Amino acid sequence: MSDARKVVKKQELPLLPLRGLTVFPYMILHFDVGRVKSIKALEEAMINNQLIFLVTQRDAKNDSPNADDIYKIGTISKVKQLLKLPGDTIRVLVEGISRAEISEFTQTEPFFMAEVVEKIYVDDEESKVEVEALKRRVISTFEEYSKFNNKISPETVLSVMSIDDADQLSDIITSNLSLKVEQKQEILNEFQPKVRLEKLLEIIVKEIDIMQIEKDINIKVRKQMDKMQKEYYLREQLKAIQNELGDKEGITGEVEEYKRKLKEGNFCEEIEKKVLKELDRLLKMPSGSAEGSVIRTYLDWIFDLPWNKKTDEIIDLERAETILDEDHYGLEKVKERIIEYLAIRKLKNDLKGPILCLVGPPGVGKTSIAKSIAKALNRNYVRMSLGGVRDEAEIRGHRRTYVGAMPGRIIAALKQADSKNPLILLDEIDKMSNDFRGDPASAMLEVLDGEQNFAFRDHYMELPFDLSDVLFLTTANSLDTIPRPLLDRMEVISLTSYTEEEKVNISTRYLFPKQIEAHGLKKESVKVDEQAVRDIINCYTREAGVRNLERQIATVCRKVAKKLVSSKQHSIKITSANLEKFLGTKKYRYDKANEKDDVGIATGLAWTPVGGDTLSIEVNLMEGSGKLELTGQLGDVMKESARAAMSFIRSKAQEYMIEKDFYSKYDIHIHVPEGAIPKDGPSAGITLATAMVSALTGIPVKRNVAMTGEITLRGRVLPIGGLKEKVLAAHRAGIDTIIIPFENKKDLEDIPEVVRKKIKFVIAEGMDTVLNTALAKTKLKSIKNTQGDEKVAVTKSHSQIHEVSQPIIEQ
Repeated sequence: MSDARKVVKKQELPLLPLRGLTVFPYMILHFDVGRVKSIKALEEAMINNQLIFLVTQRDAKNDSPNADDIYKIGTISKVKQLLKLPGDTIRVLVEGISRAEISEFTQTEPFFMAEVVEKIYVDDEESKVEVEALKRRVISTFEEYSKFNNKISPETVLSVMSIDDADQLSDIITSNLSLKVEQKQEILNEFQPKVRLEKLLEIIVKEIDIMQIEKDINIKVRKQMDKMQKEYYLREQLKAIQNELGDKEGITGEVEEYKRKLKEGNFCEEIEKKVLKELDRLLKMPSGSAEGSVIRTYLDWIFDLPWNKKTDEIIDLERAETILDEDHYGLEKVKERIIEYLAIRKLKNDLKGPILCLVGPPGVGKTSIAKSIAKALNRNYVRMSLGGVRDEAEIRGHRRTYVGAMPGRIIAALKQADSKNPLILLDEIDKMSNDFRGDPASAMLEVLDGEQNFAFRDHYMELPFDLSDVLFLTTANSLDTIPRPLLDRMEVISLTSYTEEEKVNISTRYLFPKQIEAHGLKKESVKVDEQAVRDIINCYTREAGVRNLERQIATVCRKVAKKLVSSKQHSIKITSANLEKFLGTKKYRYDKANEKDDVGIATGLAWTPVGGDTLSIEVNLMEGSGKLELTGQLGDVMKESARAAMSFIRSKAQEYMIEKDFYSKYDIHIHVPEGAIPKDGPSAGITLATAMVSALTGIPVKRNVAMTGEITLRGRVLPIGGLKEKVLAAHRAGIDTIIIPFENKKDLEDIPEVVRKKIKFVIAEGMDTVLNTALAKTKLKSIKNTQGDEKVAVTKSHSQIHEVSQPIIEQ
C-alpha cells in the first residue's frame, strides 16, 4: 500500500490552554475564560486575524501550566464571538479549523505564543478505497452507538451520515462521543485520516460492548425488581382473599404444624393440655389479631424449651482433674469439691445438683472456673449475670397479660443452653437489690432449693419445669449482702487472694503464653526472668486476683512487639533491671522490715482486699496530762483496741517496771503511717500494746518480729482472720518471726510449705509471751508467764471470728 502525501504549513499563533476540554476541527462551541494569561491570549488573537491555538492541558487542576504541562497537538480555531460576564470572566464562541502540532514556544509571558505546524495528508487512489470502507464502517458503528446513548439525537446521526470528507467525519463523530479527555486527545493526535478512522472505530466498538453489558445489568435489575413487585402484589391479593374467607386455611395449616411438633415432642399430659387449649384459641381468632401473635410467641417458647433433652454427663474423675488443673492453678478446695460431687454422682445417679457458691475478691477465677467445670462434666454452659437486677420478673418472668411479656432469665437460660441439665452460673449474686418491683433474691429461693425446684413455675410459661438436673453455681465478692435464707441454700466455698508464688505460676503457665499468642509473638521471641515476673506482681499491681496482672503482661507484650518490628531483633529478654523500660516507674512498694531495733515501733500484720500487708505502729511519749492521741485514719474498733491495750498496761505497770502514774504525767501519741488509707479491725491489739510498752520502758522492739492478734483487758490474745495473707506479707517484708494467737495454730496448714519453713511461728495465749518474744532485751524481770498455762475460753466460732476480723485496711 502506498503512503499518503503530506503538506506542511507553519504559523505563529497565541496559545490558550484548556482544562478538561478538547476542541476538534469543524467543531463550534463556547466556553468561559477566566485566567489572566488566557484573556491576554484572546486579546492578541482579536487584534490580529482572530486565530488562536486551543490545546488541552494534561492536569485540569493546574492553574498555572507551563510548556511541559500542555499536550503538543491542538486545534487552530477562529474566535467568533466574545461576551464579558460578571467577575472578570469572558465567554468565547470558537470554531475549530484544523489540527496542528507545537514546534516551539516563542513566548510564555504575558501569554503563550507558539509556532504551530499543520500537517495535511492527501491519500493516493489505493488508500481512498480503504478510507471509504472505513468511513462506511464508522458511520454504521456510530449509528449503533447512538441507539445505546440517548444523548445523541437522530438529527446528529443524519448529519453525520451526510458527511463525505473522511477528515471531517472522524472529527465530528469524536466530538459527539462521551469519552475521556485522554481518549479524545488520542484521536486528535492523528493527522492521517485513515489511521484516525481506524482508532475511532476501535474506540466506538469498545464503548458499544461496555454499554451492552450495562444494558444487560439494567435489564436484570429491572426484572428482579419486577419480580419482587409481582410477589408483593400477589401476597397482598392473598391476604385480601384470606381476610374475605376468614383465613381459615392459613391458620389451620399453622395449627396442624404445631400439633405435629406436639406429637413428636413426647410432652407430659399437662403441657399437651395447655398447648391444645392455646391452639383452640388460635383457631377461633381472626387473622391479624394482636392476641394471635401473643399465642404464637408463647407456643414457640414451649417448643423451644428442652423439656426432655439432656447431654450425656461424663463422670470420669481423672479427666475432670486433668481439665481443672490445665485451666486453673491453685483453687484446691474448689477442685476437691467438684471431684467429690463427681464421685458421689457416680455412686448414686439420682443425686440432685448441689448449689456451690464461690466467694472471693475480684479476679481470682470464680467465673472462669465455672466454664472448666462445665467442660469437665460435659454440660452446656450458660452465664447469667445478676448484677443490678432489682425486678422479681427478671427471675420469674412477666405474666402474659402484660404487653411485651417474656419469660424470666432462668427459662431464657435453659433455652440458650438447649439442654435440661446445663451448668448455669449465677454471676454476682451478691449484687442483686430490691425496690417497689419486688425482691429478686426471694424469687431465687425456689430456684436454688432442691426440694422445690423440680417443679419451677415461670409466670409467663405457667408450666412446671424440672430444675433438679441443673447444676447451679453462684459467685459473689461478699456474703454480707446475700439474704440469709438464700445463703442457707448454698454451699459456700471461699477463694482467698492468690499468693505471690501462685501468681508467679499463673503468670508463667497461663498469662504470658496467652498474651504472647494474642499479640502475634512467638514463644522464643520473649524471655522473662522469674524476678521480673515477681516485680510485675509486687511493684505494678496490688490486687487479690490476676486481672490487672494480665493487663500489665499485655502491656509488656505490646512493647516487645513494637521493639521486635522496629529494631528487627529476633528475641527480647525481660529482666528486673530493664522492666521499667516496658512498664514505666514502679507504682507500688511494700514495706520492708526495719534496719535496726527501734523503741516504740512495732510491726503488725494487716489483711486487705488485695492481700496482706505489714503495718508499722509508732508510739511517742511527751510530757503532758495523760491524753491518748490516735492518728492515721483509725476506725472505731482499732481505737477501742488501743484503749484496751492502755488499760491493760496500766493494770500491769508495776510488773513491767513502768512508772505508776505514767497515764497522768505523759501524753501518748499513737500513729499508724500511710494516713490516707483507712484502717480498722481488732487484730492490731497486741501490736499496739507492744509498741506502747516499748515506748514506756525504753526497750527496743526486735526488727525481725511481726505480730497479729486481738488483746483483751486482761492481756489475753484472741484469734483473728486472714492469717495466710498476713504471713505472706511478713515473708515478703523479710520478717522471720511471727507471733500469732493460740487459736490460729490450726490455720498454719493453709500457709504454703515453702513459707512455713522460712518463718518461726510463736504461739501466744497472753501478752507475756508476746513481750518476751518481741522486745530486744528482757529487762522486765518481773514478767511471769502467769497466763502461759491458761487455756483461753473462746466463745465465738472460727467463722464468726473471721467475719469480725475481716477488713483491717480498706483501700
